[in-house]
Amino acid sequence: MFAAMAASVNNPDHGFCRDCLTFQRSETRRCERCGSPRLARHPELYRLRLAHIDCDAFYAAVEKRDNPALKDRPLIIGGGKRGVVSTACYIARINGVRSAMPMFKALEACPEAVVIPPDMEKYARVGREVRAMMQALTPLVEPISIDEAFLDLAGTERLHGLPPAVVLARFALGVEKEIGITVSAGLSYCKFLAKVASDFRKPRGFSVIGEAEASGFLAEQPVTLIWGVGKAFAATLERDGVRMIGQLQRMERGDLMRRYGVMGDRLYHLSRGEDDRRVHPDQDAKSVSAETTFDTDVASLDELVSVLRALSEKVSGRLKKSGIAGRTVVLKLKTQDFK
Repeated sequence: MFAAMAASVNNPDHGFCRDCLTFQRSETRRCERCGSPRLARHPELYRLRLAHIDCDAFYAAVEKRDNPALKDRPLIIGGGKRGVVSTACYIARINGVRSAMPMFKALEACPEAVVIPPDMEKYARVGREVRAMMQALTPLVEPISIDEAFLDLAGTERLHGLPPAVVLARFALGVEKEIGITVSAGLSYCKFLAKVASDFRKPRGFSVIGEAEASGFLAEQPVTLIWGVGKAFAATLERDGVRMIGQLQRMERGDLMRRYGVMGDRLYHLSRGEDDRRVHPDQDAKSVSAETTFDTDVASLDELVSVLRALSEKVSGRLKKSGIAGRTVVLKLKTQDFK
């Protein structure tokens, strides 16, 4: 079967179907075999090798998988009056719910939402299942979080008998079938743009950003698209009159570094789509933590000590289980005047 499909693989303009993986012989709007509109087409489709995979609304997706009654309901993973939203399904997001939003604001935006406290052990278990499927594609898998990772698929064509783009689409279908959740994938020539691409058209997204289009594409995007430009630094750039990446592209590297130091060098290169970071598998964890949020203020030392002891034991257990020796201990206590 692959020999027949290989005859069309050299024409990326025709692309392939993301649902049945059939290579297309013409530029039809729907798959010539199954009629699906989910066609992948791009001039560089079969030359790109670096991917970023991100599970769609991961915690919520796992809960909906395990409880079909939640399928069409707005779902928030979080809890407590002072808690925050860990994840919201896409139905809840349409109503204005966002990750890290305080629960009371989330319920104001979507009062009909179902709220479930997070089950991190279950999510970690499912995350490991997805990771194992990634590692079956390539040994070069760099986890970023429990539900996302970079993959370098260079050199895997002979192993899979298919171009990386098709392998990536087949992986997404496999996750849906075998694990019961969905993922979005981004394909590009560097990590920065692969991550950017995976955020497009979620859920079940599959987006491609090629090298030839990178500069023009980036020029039209806000500076907040660049990795490392958060609210505070975006405000600094705003004060300097810089809002769009295209403005950064017209600035000299030296000028950017004089203004913003090391971050200026990053702005110079990423604004031009230049990112030489490689995919490094088995990244070591930088920290292990545990925390809790009280529904009401707690001022009793005895009560706080007992909670601290329980959190310490949880961190200790995780360290022992992972075989990690820590060097620095940080205690974070948030109060009304916390800064």
